[in-house]
Amino acid sequence: KAMCSGKLQTGLLVAGYFVYLLVGAAVFQALERTAEKQEKMAAAQMKEAFLQNFTQLSVAEMEQFMKDLIEAIQKGVYPVGNESRFEESNWDFSNSFFFAGTVVSTIGYGTLHPKTAGGQIFCVFFALFGIPLNIVFLHHVGKMLSLLCKKLGKFLYEKGMRKKKIKFLTLLFFLATGILVFLCLPSVFFQITEGWSYSEGIYFAFITLSTIGFGDYVVGKQSDRKYFSYYRVLVAIWILFGLAWIALLFNL
Repeated sequence: KAMCSGKLQTGLLVAGYFVYLLVGAAVFQALERTAEKQEKMAAAQMKEAFLQNFTQLSVAEMEQFMKDLIEAIQKGVYPVGNESRFEESNWDFSNSFFFAGTVVSTIGYGTLHPKTAGGQIFCVFFALFGIPLNIVFLHHVGKMLSLLCKKLGKFLYEKGMRKKKIKFLTLLFFLATGILVFLCLPSVFFQITEGWSYSEGIYFAFITLSTIGFGDYVVGKQSDRKYFSYYRVLVAIWILFGLAWIALLFNL
């Protein structure tokens, strides 16, 4: 009964956690997408006006254009290429889910953030409840994975191995497996998808899973590359389970 109750609690926690992220992603998308579209239109008009009159601009007007351009980039608007680029949104569902995941995990790359008053206020409350939920989720998943460690330890103990050696081998096994699954293999995937070097992929994976999150490397942000649908959702799920692996190492 206790085992069934524990599995039910875990199932409800995992389901609740992902529902929380999905609802957060939907709200961020609804609050931010319209404002972003207006910013992109303004950036496109600014670019068009510059291209028509750049030979006649004074120094002061050129300085103002540079300030406006920097402000647009800081808001996540990159007026590069043709106008079809402006139809792509930083706040589609995939990006919104990725953002929600980086908020509750406290990574916070800084490359995507809410600009509307509603989005900023919602982000405060979303993080206020989401960060503790994320800690509970990671702790619970870490405990579940530690049961696998106990089963492995029991198997080795029955084979006549000493307890100290079992503890060392168990830790080594999960450390090596985690490094392979959450650092080495994803880095190959990032190398292919993002065009980074392998060392850059390793660097990004470590900076992300350690929750340092400098924001110098972020997935799905290169305008000259085509990404498959829900690419960032997949990366967000990798982050969550990578953090669970780190929680397991702390438990061990």
